[in-house]
Amino acid sequence: MDEQTITARDGVGLHVGFCGAGRDVVMLSGGPGCVQYLERDDLVPPGIRAWFPEPRGVGRSGGGAHTMAQAVEDLEDIRAALGLERWVVLGHSWGSDLAVRYALDRPAAVTRVVGIAGHGLHKDRTWSEIYEQGKSSAPAVDIAWVPAVWQSLSDSFVEWIHEPALFRRLADSPVEMFFLAAGEDIRPPWPLQQLAALVPSGSFAAVPDVPHDFWSTHPQTWRRVIAQACLDA
Repeated sequence: MDEQTITARDGVGLHVGFCGAGRDVVMLSGGPGCVQYLERDDLVPPGIRAWFPEPRGVGRSGGGAHTMAQAVEDLEDIRAALGLERWVVLGHSWGSDLAVRYALDRPAAVTRVVGIAGHGLHKDRTWSEIYEQGKSSAPAVDIAWVPAVWQSLSDSFVEWIHEPALFRRLADSPVEMFFLAAGEDIRPPWPLQQLAALVPSGSFAAVPDVPHDFWSTHPQTWRRVIAQACLDA
């Protein structure tokens, strides 16, 4: 794994890890506010050049609490600095939601969205009840996170999903979006199925017999799924 620091337009240094060769794929970790837990070369299949940005205010990146709009601008600063015209945008968990936001705001930069085990664009009480009931049985994966960044991005997410034109924009999006649910995730998959049905070039599938963080528990399955989802784009 190689790494570099890219300076955002406001002067903040953003850490980016990278490895592999082939199709450019930016991989967004979840949280929000978590460190870049996907930055592992053993998770990258052949044929992919993977980029692992660490969110502003987290881990090796500078800055602090910020909005989703700022997160999108940071990704654009990184893409421009790397000299890439377009890339596949893959997000895990909350990173899937950020990938959708990025594709809506910057469609010309996105070859395809791959959203894995995402939350979806909602604040639904029944979804939350099912999630809370299953938390005690979910495999524990220890991931460092920054509460202030979690809070600011969570608040920004709620503002975004309340925007009146959001679903109109999704229904008009020219970007291909592929959503994957983890078969044993405690998060109900229906929000991802709805997104796949709403986006003109949307699709949905489930990965059987794996939990939410299957990048950690089933790395070989993760590699296979990533290869199929990204290299077909």
